[in-house]
Amino acid sequence: MFSLSNKAKQYLLVALKVLILGATFMYIYIKLSKTDASVWGVLVSPFKNSSEILIVNFLAILVLVVANWFLEILKWKVAISHVQQISLKRAAIESLSALTISLTTPNRIGDYGAKAYYYPAETRKQILLLNFLTNGSQMLATCVFGCVGLVYIVLNFDLQLQTTTLLLLVGIAILLAFLGYLFKERQLLIKGFSIANVWRYYGNIKPKIKVEILLFSIIRYVIFSYLFYFLLQLFGAEIPTDQAVFFIFAMYLFVSIIPSIFIFDVVIRGGVAVWLFSLAGVDEIVVLATVLAMWLLNVVLPAICGSYNVARYKPASL
Repeated sequence: MFSLSNKAKQYLLVALKVLILGATFMYIYIKLSKTDASVWGVLVSPFKNSSEILIVNFLAILVLVVANWFLEILKWKVAISHVQQISLKRAAIESLSALTISLTTPNRIGDYGAKAYYYPAETRKQILLLNFLTNGSQMLATCVFGCVGLVYIVLNFDLQLQTTTLLLLVGIAILLAFLGYLFKERQLLIKGFSIANVWRYYGNIKPKIKVEILLFSIIRYVIFSYLFYFLLQLFGAEIPTDQAVFFIFAMYLFVSIIPSIFIFDVVIRGGVAVWLFSLAGVDEIVVLATVLAMWLLNVVLPAICGSYNVARYKPASL
């Protein structure tokens, strides 16, 4: 069987790193270069005030961003403890590297393969399942809070959702549930994976681990939702707090369930946010500036940090 020498593997690994990092930074550059000047104007306006206000705002944003990613890293550390104990530093390296690699993949699906690649081949299926558990817990929090926000908006604003549309969504949900039951013993896309096997695997995970993951997901959701609200107010949005909370919840629900490829990710998020907040009379430029700031703080900044780890990555076999 044909096999590559260690030297050839090293060259291929370097080429892959260059490709990943090149695609990542090109993606960031394209998104930033296409941002309207008026959005940039709103984005920097709060930081033209006195130095004291600038420091307070900067520290508040920094604390929220660090807390957001600390919880994500801690969540992964807790999840992977089902397989092996790792340090917080290693959990941070794996989480940030996975974000960098997944940035240019549809719906950030590259996150799964990136984390699995840090572990031996025989444990990678478990790593995929544990990663799905952490992401699924975050999605659960998003859906629960998002449904509350959506109900509030439907009852208090003209959302223009027709009865046929709602019935179609319910019908799709019932169909998916039926298909899940029908194929629960069938193989999924990966050999050895079936819905029943996956369910049994999750059943063997300690309840303490699952509760901690869900708790961290909820706290993280509250933190980045508050960060969005903080930035919205900072950029001059005039919307009552009790209204803003529900709109933010509904927005995150919509952007989470809409499939997207990386090229249109920020565009979709911005479009959904502008549409929703327009119901409350919030200026479009303010919303776009908030979405851009959230993307820079919670995606671009961690991805840049993760790029350092990607560049330094070296498999144990080399």
